[in-house]
Amino acid sequence: MRSWQIHLNRCGRERRLANLPVNSAIEIIALQRQPRDVSRFLKLAYAIYRNDSNWVAPLLADATKIFSDANPLFEHAEMQLWVARRDGRDAGRIAGIIDRHHNEFHRERTAFFGFFESADDPTISARLFETVSSWARQKGMARLLGPMNPTTNDECGLLVDGFDTPPVFMMTYNPRYYVPLVEAAGGTKAKDLLAFSFDIANGPKERLGRFALKFRQREPDIVITPIRKQNLAAQLAKIKTVYNQAWADNWGFVPMTDAEIDFMAGRLKSLLTEGLAFVAESPQGPSGFLLAIPDFNEAFQPLRGRFFSPGLFRALPYFLGWKTPKYLRCVTLGVVRRCRGRGIEAAMLSEALNASLRLGFQRGEASWILEDNTAVQRVIDLFGGKVYKTYRVYERAV
Repeated sequence: MRSWQIHLNRCGRERRLANLPVNSAIEIIALQRQPRDVSRFLKLAYAIYRNDSNWVAPLLADATKIFSDANPLFEHAEMQLWVARRDGRDAGRIAGIIDRHHNEFHRERTAFFGFFESADDPTISARLFETVSSWARQKGMARLLGPMNPTTNDECGLLVDGFDTPPVFMMTYNPRYYVPLVEAAGGTKAKDLLAFSFDIANGPKERLGRFALKFRQREPDIVITPIRKQNLAAQLAKIKTVYNQAWADNWGFVPMTDAEIDFMAGRLKSLLTEGLAFVAESPQGPSGFLLAIPDFNEAFQPLRGRFFSPGLFRALPYFLGWKTPKYLRCVTLGVVRRCRGRGIEAAMLSEALNASLRLGFQRGEASWILEDNTAVQRVIDLFGGKVYKTYRVYERAV
């Protein structure tokens, strides 16, 4: 009973936050992927999260790159943006995305919805979903899937459990009331994505060390190379090979092009930390890839989306290396099929755990993990990892 009361109080607070009458006429406005419209689209979130202490505003300079023609996604995809306007104020937004590579790879007619934000009013969210559904139907699509911001290779999923802490880097966040809004608009569960929290200090250092030693004795021909800012360009082709092979059978996977790998690497290069990223290579070719990143959301939160802001003084110690975020996020761990079961995962994890302890991280998040990916969940169990956030991908017919 109490949890329902808390939910109702939060919903009321969000409605007062938006300060918009519920029954006003709603206008849906189509926007273009040009700077002025993208700025309007992104800034709408500030009204939604004005009093939410857990929200971390994306750095606007980086977020705008996702919508620009410089993003190689648009070599094989299209995107349409809309805002919902009521009483002279923008009160909601949504994007429609059609990725031809996704549909060709999965033999589907699927459009994604993404970047969804809304005041706590089902009439607004319903209009937004009606609009994106109509657009997808006119494009010959059969269903909507999302949220994808803008694809499964980026941020995706709606937070449905675990609202009490901020998101880690490159994971989504939303108010609790988004769940009933999306479901009232016809969204049903397609897949849950899990985030596991684990204690780094109590990680299985000795056990992984034994695995790693046996691995080096048994597999002397497999070389594990740390990925640094200085050698990142030289490692990208290997990373692409592993990524497109190791995850090929996963739900929602779409191969990344060379240009997309380069684009993502350009966005993440400044955040690379030595000892937290590795590529494994056997005589037959690239074999494994691990990427963990400090949770720079801890530094980004006071910036409110702008690097040059009053919050810079709180963020600078992180950027200058004087302060370490408490969390790190293990973004990716994969081994190509021909090399699985040989200990490559344990060897890379052992290296990363030793570096994490040396660098002073306290906790880690492994995310996102498919709800039915039991193999990876067994690895996380070695660290005592527990699910603490759940993200849901929804689908609906158009």
